Amino acid sequence: MAAKAIMIQGTMSNSGKSFITAGLCRVFKQDGYKVAPFKSQNMALNSYITEDRLEIGRAQAMQAEAAGIAPTVEMNPILLKPTSNVGSQVIVNGEVYGNMKAMDYYSKKQQFIPEVMKAYNKLAEEYDIIVIEGAGSPAEINLKDNDIVNMGLAKLVKAPVLLAGDIDRGGVFASLYGTVKLLDADEQAMIKGTIINKFRGDVKILEPGLRMIEEKTGIPVVGVVPMKYIDIDDEDSLSSRLTVRKTEAVIDIAVIYLPHISNFTDFSAFERMDGVGLRYVRKTSDLGNPDLIILPGTKNTMDDLAWLRESGLEAMILRASENKTPVIGICGGFQMLGDMLLDPHGVEHGGQMRGMGLLNTETVFADAKTRTQIRGKVLESFGDFDGLCGMAVSGYEIHMGETRNLGGCRTCIVLEDGRTDALLNEAGTVFGSYLHGIFDSDGVAAAIVSKLCEKKGVQLSQEEFNLQAYKEAQYDKLAALIRKSLDMKKVYEILENGI
Repeated sequence: MAAKAIMIQGTMSNSGKSFITAGLCRVFKQDGYKVAPFKSQNMALNSYITEDRLEIGRAQAMQAEAAGIAPTVEMNPILLKPTSNVGSQVIVNGEVYGNMKAMDYYSKKQQFIPEVMKAYNKLAEEYDIIVIEGAGSPAEINLKDNDIVNMGLAKLVKAPVLLAGDIDRGGVFASLYGTVKLLDADEQAMIKGTIINKFRGDVKILEPGLRMIEEKTGIPVVGVVPMKYIDIDDEDSLSSRLTVRKTEAVIDIAVIYLPHISNFTDFSAFERMDGVGLRYVRKTSDLGNPDLIILPGTKNTMDDLAWLRESGLEAMILRASENKTPVIGICGGFQMLGDMLLDPHGVEHGGQMRGMGLLNTETVFADAKTRTQIRGKVLESFGDFDGLCGMAVSGYEIHMGETRNLGGCRTCIVLEDGRTDALLNEAGTVFGSYLHGIFDSDGVAAAIVSKLCEKKGVQLSQEEFNLQAYKEAQYDKLAALIRKSLDMKKVYEILENGI
């Protein structure tokens, strides 16, 4: 029997679609159903590598975790990773299809429908319920003709729609009403409920507005979801975590907010530690004197290195490194730390570029993308990272380039497939790795923070942390919030009746 489906669309980007989708996945799992998330087309620089080495959006991996299942490529058959304001790397079924300008992709979107439907139908055969997430807004009337992610998809799979609006940014009733009225009559009929998301305050004050929007649209409000912080992986750089700061932090970690920053969830382990402040830095005046500087992954290493140089942040990082402030680079950040970047195949924009010179390495960009989940062991480390020695690590690689040690760097990690990863400078103050998620490995983040504390002459007591148990608890909190906020009887009715 084919799965039942329900779709979450939003009046705009960052309206909380991913959050609600994950919550419903968890609720349905708790209620005994086999449930899977689905998003036909995602645009994000936060991605994830499945067990079979295919690339999908990070949000769908998170939603799969909430559903209690392993992420698969069918959950996100098309992923767009922006390379500029007008172009993206297009990933189809987890593999690179090519780089395309926005207009070219828009004109060819319809040709991807068979791939979208193949992925969806495979899930529908295996699961009881599919919770579908839309993208942006269904009321983007300029994009409507070739839509394969909002109402276009809802029609293809015959999914009833719940429309979510973000009240925190204001104008939620106007955005709900306007979105509905910009749709065709048959599309309006597919919206079976609306959701007010990110509400602060007393719901009673909101009730007259709820009654009025129901009257004006003819669509029931199925719930009001309060603003509440629950620690799950975010969708994209619009995430609020990029601006959060801990006032009580003893250890200060600065992550450079590159223009094309990717996979910033790599650093969540530090955010969860008491006494540790993790902040994102965009300009020189914000850098200050952190205890640790991190260069994150990026979709455009060379362009972001040029920005780092032009902004003045490179000079400040080099000065901090000279003063023995430890520096870590992950993936694209690791590439930047070296002496030279070479792009003979035009993977980014061709040519060569001088690196930061903090590691004696050379990176050559390649046509083929390395994609793998991998485990390894830290064989050697010293200096600011000597607490990592002997630790088991795991993570995933997503990169189009290889970095070669030109001498003078220590190779720190041997991987289970025989390859090596992670280089450390002679002073033990600069560390680079291709492993996304390395800080989630047991004890890694704690060992780094412990060394930072020792260096600073302070103490922090850290309780033993079980990441998987923590995540499960967060998903359960999310499910409890959804159950309390939404009329789940009505949601199940919508699910059962379909369209």
